[in-house]
Amino acid sequence: ALADTHTVVFDKTGTLTQGVFRVAEVAPRNGFTKEELLKAAAGAEIYSNHPIAHSLREAYGQEIPAGLVQDYQEIPAHGISAVVAGKQVLAGNDRLMRREGIDHKDCDLQGTIAYIAIDREYAGYIVIADELKADAKEAVERLKSLGVQRVLMLTGDDTSVAARVAEDLGIEGFYAELLPEDKVARVEELMAALPNRRRQKLVFVGDGVNDAPVITRADLGVAMGGLGSDAAIEAADVVLMDGAPSKLAQVIRLARRTKGIIWQNIFLALGVKAFFLLLGTFG
Repeated sequence: ALADTHTVVFDKTGTLTQGVFRVAEVAPRNGFTKEELLKAAAGAEIYSNHPIAHSLREAYGQEIPAGLVQDYQEIPAHGISAVVAGKQVLAGNDRLMRREGIDHKDCDLQGTIAYIAIDREYAGYIVIADELKADAKEAVERLKSLGVQRVLMLTGDDTSVAARVAEDLGIEGFYAELLPEDKVARVEELMAALPNRRRQKLVFVGDGVNDAPVITRADLGVAMGGLGSDAAIEAADVVLMDGAPSKLAQVIRLARRTKGIIWQNIFLALGVKAFFLLLGTFG
């Protein structure tokens, strides 16, 4: 199936990017201080294992007692709601702020933006930077050189962030601000749109637990072994052990080479049988 790859769809965070985040900017608003903003964000993310949550706790740099955080709730593809030191904190993306009716200004900056609201008042935003993997652009170029017809990207990040990454890597199209179930729906649409559904295959490459359903649904699922979650690795057909996206092109070349050897063996075996049948016919 890999030898018949027509479309490759990448997840962004942890697949095309390092997945190692760091706080690049802390921008308080409405009278709040940087210390208050970081404390609220770190407290809200205390139970999350997402790399962004880790970067926020690391930037705050102080221990947060678990008893200080109550009513913790993860809102999928939006962010976190929690009570930190007696104050309600919302920490997440622009969708979370809009959903909760928090008056704020959407930021068009390089990186992932975490918006913070304290007691339903906009407290500011934090910019978290994530770097592209060194071989990400090379991965896209190699796939195109192999004749892969389409290279796309799906991500839960904001459209502006996704657009910059796609432009930097030469990816022809992307879908942003997707929930896990949206990724599955998009992949199903892309599979249905393949010109020759029986012969052409779609490959999805991801790393997170949210990618497990779409990895399973795609014709072929590829997981990142380095940073990938156990769920994604278990669901995948192929695991890139060092997490290098450029290795996908090598996998496809190996698949085509293997398929070529299989056909050689089949034709050779049938040819030899035909030759001996012909000899037998003439005694």
